[in-house]
Amino acid sequence: MFGRTCLHAAAAGGNVDCVQLLQDSGADCSIKDKCGRAPLHYAAVNCQFKCVERLINSGAKINETDEWGRTALHYAAASDIDRKGQNVLSNISESEEESVKAEIRKQREAAECIEFLLQNKADPLLFDNAGYNAVHYAAAYGHRKCLEYLLERTRICRNEPIVSTAKSPLHLAAYNGHYQALELLLQSFADVDIRDEKGRTPLDLAAFKGHTECVESLINQGASVLVKDLVTERTPLHAAVINGHTSCLRLLLEMTDTTEVVDVVDSKKQTPLMLAVAYGHIDAVSLLLEKEASVDAADVYGCTALHRGIMTGHEECIQMLLDQEASLLWKDCRGRTPLHFAAARGHATLLSELLQMALSEGDCNFRDNEGYTLLHWSAYNGNENCLEVLLEQKSFRNFQGNLFSPLHCAVMNNHENCASLLIGSIDASIVNCKDRKGRTPLHAAASANHVDCLELLLSYNANVNIVDNRGKSPLMIAVEKGHLESTDILLNGQKVDLAAKDKLLNTALHWSCIAGHKDCAMLILDKIEDKYLINATNKALQTPLHIAARIGYKSVVEKLISKGASVLALDEEGHTPALACAPNKDVADCLALILASMMSFPPSSTMTSFNFVYFKKDSLNKSHLYDDSTVNCSYISETQNRNMTTEDGSNDRLSDSETF
Repeated sequence: MFGRTCLHAAAAGGNVDCVQLLQDSGADCSIKDKCGRAPLHYAAVNCQFKCVERLINSGAKINETDEWGRTALHYAAASDIDRKGQNVLSNISESEEESVKAEIRKQREAAECIEFLLQNKADPLLFDNAGYNAVHYAAAYGHRKCLEYLLERTRICRNEPIVSTAKSPLHLAAYNGHYQALELLLQSFADVDIRDEKGRTPLDLAAFKGHTECVESLINQGASVLVKDLVTERTPLHAAVINGHTSCLRLLLEMTDTTEVVDVVDSKKQTPLMLAVAYGHIDAVSLLLEKEASVDAADVYGCTALHRGIMTGHEECIQMLLDQEASLLWKDCRGRTPLHFAAARGHATLLSELLQMALSEGDCNFRDNEGYTLLHWSAYNGNENCLEVLLEQKSFRNFQGNLFSPLHCAVMNNHENCASLLIGSIDASIVNCKDRKGRTPLHAAASANHVDCLELLLSYNANVNIVDNRGKSPLMIAVEKGHLESTDILLNGQKVDLAAKDKLLNTALHWSCIAGHKDCAMLILDKIEDKYLINATNKALQTPLHIAARIGYKSVVEKLISKGASVLALDEEGHTPALACAPNKDVADCLALILASMMSFPPSSTMTSFNFVYFKKDSLNKSHLYDDSTVNCSYISETQNRNMTTEDGSNDRLSDSETF
C-alpha cells in the first residue's frame, strides 16, 4: 500500500541480521517507498544505529531526500519525540525506572546515529522543502545531545546564523518548551530577539505557551519584553495573559520595569489587564492589579477592562475591578457604559448591583449616542430579568431617549414576554407610541411577522388603523412584506379600514398587488364587497386591476373582475387594465393603435372611452384626433415604480435603521 519493502521493515525494527540477510539476497538499499523514503530514513527516524551503520557501509546514499526534501539526518534529529529529563524523575516504580533507562538508551542511540551520519558527510545545512535543516528539527524535538553534534558541524555562530526559514531554531525550542536545548542554542545565536514571519520573538512564543523555564532563560539572556509582533502588535506580556500563564507573566513583570510595561498596548490599544479580564484569568488580573495596572484605560473602541469583563461575564474579575474603583459610567465610542453591556448581555444580578452603585453617585445619563437606554438594550436582546431589575426603579417606568421605544425593540425581535412586562409595568397606552418615523410597535411586529407579539398588542387595543409618516397602516406593511399570517390577524381583529390610503393613495389591496403577494391580495378581496374599494385609484389613477393585470396574477384578476372591477378604468396615461398588460410603453401604444383601428363607428357615433381620452388630449393642443406626433403615454411599470417610492426617492419600506 505504501510501497515499503521487507528491507524498509527490517531497518525500522532494528533487525540488523535481517537487513544483512536481505542485502545478501540482493535487496536494493536505495529502494524507496511511495513517499520517497529509503530504508536509511526508516532506520534513522527509529534510532536504529546498527542498521544505519550497516546501510551506509553498504552504499546507501546518505544525503538522499524524500518527497519532502528530508534526509536521514533530518529524521535522526527529529527521532527522539518522547524525552523525559532525569532531573524531574523521583519516587518512580521499578517498571517506570526500566522505561526511563530504555528512553535514555534511545537518546544515546539517536545521538550515535547523528554522530555517525555527520562523520560520513551528512550535510547538516541541507534544508528541506519547508526551509528547515537538521538543527531546526533537533531544536523542535529538544534533543540536546543531537544539537551539540549538529552545532559543532555547522557554521552557526554568534556572527553568522544559518537560517533559511522565518522560524529559527530558537523559536522552535521556545515554542515547544525545550529549555535545555534553548540554552544551548542561545550560546550560538547573537540575536535573542530574532523574529519569525509574524514578527514574534522566541520570548513571545514561550510566554504564549507558558514555558516558564524558557521565559526565564530568554530574559536572562537579555530578551526584550516590549518587542511587538507584526500582526496585532502584542508583546510577550499580552501573549502570556491570553492563555492565563501567570507564572510567565510574573517573570516578565518582575524582571523588568513594571511601570513601563504593565500598561503596554497592542494595535487596538488593549492592555494586558483588558485581555486577562476578557479571558477570565483571575490570577493574572490579580497580579496586574497588584502591579498597579490602570483600570480605566480604554482601547480604540473606548472600552475599558470593566466593559470587557461584563461582556464576557467573568464576575470575579469584575468584582476585582470594582474594588479598584473602576468607573461605572465610562462611555465607549458609541456612548455605552458598562451598565449598557450588563443590560444587553442579560447579567441581571450584576446589573442590579451596578445600578445601585451608579444611582448613588447622583443623576446618571443612561443614554448612548443613539439615545438608547438600558431598557432599550434589555428589551432588544430579550433579557426579561434585566427588565424586571430596571422596572423596579420608578425612574425607568417611562420611555426616554430614542423614540424607537423598548416596546418597538421587544416586538421586532419577537420577545413577547418582554413586551408584556413593559406594557404591564408602565401603561397600556404605550402600545400606540410612535418612533420618529411615525411607526408604532404594531408596525414593527407586522413588518417582522411576529404574530404572537401582534396578537399581544391587539389584545391591549393597539390601533390597527394608525398610520406612519408615509401614511402606511400596519396592514399595508404586512401585505407589502408578504406576511400572510400577520395579514390574516390584522384583517380578522379590530375593524380594519380597507379604504385607508397612504400618501401615494395606495390602499392595502394596491400594495399586495404592487409587491407581488397574491395570497395577501386574495385575503383582502375576501373582505371587500364595496365596488368603490375594488376600483379605488392611487395617484397614478391605477386600480388594483391595472397592477394585477400588469404582473400577470390571473387568480387575482379573476376575483377582481368577479367583484366588479372596471375593465374600462383609465390610469393617468389613458391605459385600461388590458393595456396595462403590455410589457412596456411602446407595446402599450402599439396595442392601443391596433385596437382603435379595429373599431368601426360612424362620424355621429359616440366615441369609446379609449379614443375619447386621445381626443381630449389633442383638443387641449388644438390638433386633430390622430397626427404624426408620438402619443405621450407612459406604461404601468413606471407608475408602479413611482408608487413604490416616497417623495424623497427613498425605498418605501419599514426601515431597519432603528436597530442596534
